[in-house]
Amino acid sequence: MIDSRFYLSPEPISLERIAKLSEAQLILPKKNNLKEDSLLTDVAPLEEATSSNVSMLHNLKYKEQFAKSKAGACFISPDMVALAPNTMALLVTPRPHRAYALIATNFYPNPEGDFIPMEHPIHPSVEMGANVIIEYGAVIKERAKIGSNTSIGSNSVIGPGVIIGERCKIGANVTISHALIGNDVTLFPGVKIGQAGFGFVMDELGHISVPQLGRVIIEDSVEIGANSTIDRGSLRDTVIGQGSRLDNLVMIGHNVVIGKGCVIVAQVGIAGSTILGNHVIAAGQVGISGHLKIGNRVKIAAQSGVIKDIRDGETVGGYPAVPFQDFLKQAVVLSKLTKDYQKRKKNND
Repeated sequence: MIDSRFYLSPEPISLERIAKLSEAQLILPKKNNLKEDSLLTDVAPLEEATSSNVSMLHNLKYKEQFAKSKAGACFISPDMVALAPNTMALLVTPRPHRAYALIATNFYPNPEGDFIPMEHPIHPSVEMGANVIIEYGAVIKERAKIGSNTSIGSNSVIGPGVIIGERCKIGANVTISHALIGNDVTLFPGVKIGQAGFGFVMDELGHISVPQLGRVIIEDSVEIGANSTIDRGSLRDTVIGQGSRLDNLVMIGHNVVIGKGCVIVAQVGIAGSTILGNHVIAAGQVGISGHLKIGNRVKIAAQSGVIKDIRDGETVGGYPAVPFQDFLKQAVVLSKLTKDYQKRKKNND
């Protein structure tokens, strides 16, 4: 659920007003006491939503979660009505993602928070353990917590409510917001954690930003290389698993979950809502599309483009990424075709 450390609790909105603001058709449930004047208190993902939450289905990959969801109301397209639980109010629209964005913005009009004047670079509400080192120019904002024996480099900014564990090393010019960080974590200079993900609705009516209301969770003993960026989740959390290593210039999109002990090499980009299992290796400049499941112990060759799920233990390469032996065969065939073409061209000349 949405963490009140980072986001102000919203005012409830009635079902009737939600339907009006989003221009959705409201269908009341058959087995529930929800009425048009019933108040919903928040937005939530399908699998976490309760009867007081409004959710959204805009990707058919999540139709099973939709069928089991306990959300009080949900934005859906007309073709999904038959799959809806009979306890759920339906907000039917041909553009459920756009409608959700409008309502989420009404609940949370300012998810980034306000700029607050500071008389001192460390806010008086900050909690710090023993032997914390803070270099010149660092800023630590209200309600942040810093564990014992942690070091924070020059010109780094720790945002409101952020929690950093013990024995962490935060390099210079690091920015952290909307994040919970474990023990023994190393962030090299220039790392950016917790900024809003690249979440917006794009259609012919114009772009609408979707409020990013999740967090970044970094587990113990993680290292993140210089100038890497990790977006916070949109509703779910972005998670970097225990002991994982990220190289320089890695980009992690919103809602991505990286398992334990993974190795992500330089210039890898992982699009939103993709899940990596444990001990995955992604070599340099790999691109991984969104909403995928990458199994445990998967190895991905350098510069590969992953556009579909990968099963446990597989090694893949190429674009689109295929089992590595198939990739090698493709390279041999392509080389042979090229040589045959050049030979024919020479003979014709």
